[in-house]
Amino acid sequence: MQKTVFLFTPPFTQLNTPYPATAYLKGFLNTRGISAFQADLGIEVTLALFCKTGLTRLFDVAAQHPKPLSQNAERIMATQQQYLNTIDAVVGFLQGKNPTLAHHIARRNLLPEAGRFAQLADLEWAFGSMGIQDKAKHLATMYLEDLSDFIAETVDPHFGFSRYAERLARSANSFDELRDAMQQPLTYVDQLLLTILETHLQSVQPKLVAISVPFPGNVYSALRSGQYIKKHYPNIKIALGGGFANTELRTMSDLRVFEFVDFITLDDGEAPLEQLIKLLDDNTEKPNLKRTLLPQETPNGQQVVYVNAANCADYKQGEVGTPDYSDFRLNDYISAIEIINPMHSLWSDGRWNKLTMAHGCYWGKCTFCDVSLPYISDYEPIAAKVLVDRMEEMMAQTGQSGFHFVDEAAPPALMRSISIEILKRKLTVSWWTNVRFEKSFTRDLCLLLKAAGCIGVSGGLEVASDRLLALIKKGITVAQVARVNRHFTEAGIMVHAYLMYGFPTQTAQETIDSLDMVRQLFKAGVLQSGFWHQFAMTAHSPVGLNPEQFNVEAITNGLPKFANNDVVHRDPTGADHDSFSFGLKKSLLNYMHHIGYDEPLQKWFDHKVPKPKVDGNYIETILNEPEFASPKPTARVLFIGHLPKLSFFVKSKKGNQWPMARLEFYSNTDALTIELGDVQGQWLYDLLPTIQASADWPTTLQMVKTHYEATTQGDFELFWDNKPMNQLYKMGLLVV
Repeated sequence: MQKTVFLFTPPFTQLNTPYPATAYLKGFLNTRGISAFQADLGIEVTLALFCKTGLTRLFDVAAQHPKPLSQNAERIMATQQQYLNTIDAVVGFLQGKNPTLAHHIARRNLLPEAGRFAQLADLEWAFGSMGIQDKAKHLATMYLEDLSDFIAETVDPHFGFSRYAERLARSANSFDELRDAMQQPLTYVDQLLLTILETHLQSVQPKLVAISVPFPGNVYSALRSGQYIKKHYPNIKIALGGGFANTELRTMSDLRVFEFVDFITLDDGEAPLEQLIKLLDDNTEKPNLKRTLLPQETPNGQQVVYVNAANCADYKQGEVGTPDYSDFRLNDYISAIEIINPMHSLWSDGRWNKLTMAHGCYWGKCTFCDVSLPYISDYEPIAAKVLVDRMEEMMAQTGQSGFHFVDEAAPPALMRSISIEILKRKLTVSWWTNVRFEKSFTRDLCLLLKAAGCIGVSGGLEVASDRLLALIKKGITVAQVARVNRHFTEAGIMVHAYLMYGFPTQTAQETIDSLDMVRQLFKAGVLQSGFWHQFAMTAHSPVGLNPEQFNVEAITNGLPKFANNDVVHRDPTGADHDSFSFGLKKSLLNYMHHIGYDEPLQKWFDHKVPKPKVDGNYIETILNEPEFASPKPTARVLFIGHLPKLSFFVKSKKGNQWPMARLEFYSNTDALTIELGDVQGQWLYDLLPTIQASADWPTTLQMVKTHYEATTQGDFELFWDNKPMNQLYKMGLLVV
């Protein structure tokens, strides 16, 4: 099965679905006729570890641990036989292969319970809103997390499910610690990884190994893999790329990194990978390489050089092909529920095909974001028809109809076009994505998205303070977020907010006022999920590039030789941001489960905090205000419901008679009858089939108006804005 390229993601990212980078690259290589094989070594190592054979070896190795074990580890050692008896069944259950086991797990008498289960006393109240399957998944996840803690204590201190040796690579300005780790004996998990890697290398026999490293938690195992290949297969060249390289290694100058890899490529991988393959095949001159770091002899000796050939163009998004998920063990991925958080459950539970609507970010102004880097700044949307073609191809290949669009911020206009295309093709899909909470998300657009399968959106509310939102250049206000979130929520789309604290100059008062805004959004029912994270200043963001403009001080010691992303900084005018972390997260956990809305905010903190100064009914007041946004004449009029039944009757009152039309509409869950004049009723009945998603040409609001007035001789605004017509959005008559 010899292939030109072996693509893999090293441990560990997600357990429930493949990280998509190698699938994107394999799809591109298919278009160029270049053979490739891909693997997700994270799931393969996980399955080799969490099985009866793997645990048997684990307990044997752990028994030789030279230091006394913690009480928790001793407990696990003492119950090891029950772990061995249950591990295969539990993993099968989390793979969806044994769903009836949920009842046994949920009764709490099957699985051994160690330290992770101590939190159940605090979380028991949450199970009331969880079904048996979800409860069992959560319990099974904690069972695996207990074993994870045991592994970290006894055989591999680096171990973690979704990250491996992350501490070594996070903000690693120096390569010293990582390189020292490479000189240490192999851990038990290292041995599993390299055994699996060896099997693939023997099978694939590649010329080039391309390692995708999306996060700091993948760096250690990527270097271990490179070290092994260099030692045992010196003729195979190794390229490293992915999100970690793109954000952290742009200025990397430490030659020692190339003891483990031959090339580091930056940003979109298609053109750089193609040029590397040409180099290996044809001895192409190195100056033709694209966005590639490599060691090279210079007049000053050997140095790390950056080569970016001007005559090598990147590929347009319409040219890179459909992501190819073949080779992955798609039926073996594990669905877990680590945190009782609706959006995090989407992230970790279930198999999602990953796609991108648009490369980059159409907004590209947020001052905390890496807007100077190509993955943000180079905005290029993909045509809706091409995207839905890719969706159909991936559904046929994977057997899965769920999609996670991994955009920085999905463009509303493109979301509209994709939704119409999905409805036109009568596809049954589920999908979710990231958005900006902007006013383009009207009631009708949200209803269209829902009808096309959108089940959730996540977006940055960030600091929930209008002063700080302006400083961030977010382009939104809290009031606007509240209105947009109501549109999503009323359409039946779950809303998750990314929340930030600790932005430069943020005061304690602003942090508490921001928390109160979040409390009000949850209480109003327009926000269902959220997550607080502390501001991190990155080297490629406007704040990191110009800290003095934001009244913070960057604490640097020259340009790092290895990773350069997170910038240590001091915020002289801001609050003690660290002190708010626990209270913010504790309050949010309660709000997500409809608890504590009316408690004073001080309850969540173990130190004195200011009282909120925002109006306690601010969000409620905003939501009670009428919205007067009128659609543009160029907006599309669309009917996505079931065509109505039309009948005629004569209305009589005080001796006068009017010919009338009755239209009876039925949705999947409701019914609505409206009465109009006979001419208007006939006109509407004739219009609806022509404005369905399947229509060859879109019909604008202006076109509808012109046609109505020419046909009925009536005033369109008086007709369109009356009570009967204003109800029809419930039955699928939308203006988007």
